[in-house]
Amino acid sequence: QVQLVESGGGLVQPGGSLRLSCAAPGRILMIDVMGWYRQAPGKEREKVATISRTSSTYYADSVKGRFSISRDNAKNTVTLQMNSLRPEDTAVYYCYVEALSPGGIYRAYWGQGTQVTVSS
Repeated sequence: QVQLVESGGGLVQPGGSLRLSCAAPGRILMIDVMGWYRQAPGKEREKVATISRTSSTYYADSVKGRFSISRDNAKNTVTLQMNSLRPEDTAVYYCYVEALSPGGIYRAYWGQGTQVTVSS
């Protein structure tokens, strides 16, 4: 089973910054979309930010202007720079990858999740 390797979560004070990184295995060769979802206690998982192979980006309204997503196609990595963090950003953040399989269909892959806690 493919696993995405996540790093960068932790505890930060309001107004602080964190940088999340995710690496997909090298055997996944045709990655289209990479990004991050999050799930806060008592809430459904929501899309935070994604970036396509051609660098088209999506940001949830709640994070626009504060978060920035980028990727390195050669290394199969995606990074989420989170600035001006708020307590409501507290959640488990999951790396997400969509890749085109040899069968011609897109498959989704998920990381195990990394905890981000914004608190004084």
